Amino acid sequence: MPTRLRIDPERRETLIAELQTLYRDELDEEISAFRAEQIFDLMINTLGPGIYNQAVQDVRAHLQGKLDDLDGEVYFDGDTE
Repeated sequence: MPTRLRIDPERRETLIAELQTLYRDELDEEISAFRAEQIFDLMINTLGPGIYNQAVQDVRAHLQGKLDDLDGEVYFDGDTE
């Protein structure tokens, strides 16, 4: 069974409120907190894993670039002059 993404409860509450604000301001539609939670959960479960995996790949590529640069920075060829 895949690991579920965990969102801090306080952060989750803030994001759900932002979703309600988005619906009200951009779509001229009021949605309940319950409906906003359903939409939020759908988005997290559908989009979250792909976004998370892409972020991990981006960090991995960035760190690999830093490690590759490290070889040039600390390489010692034995010449003391």
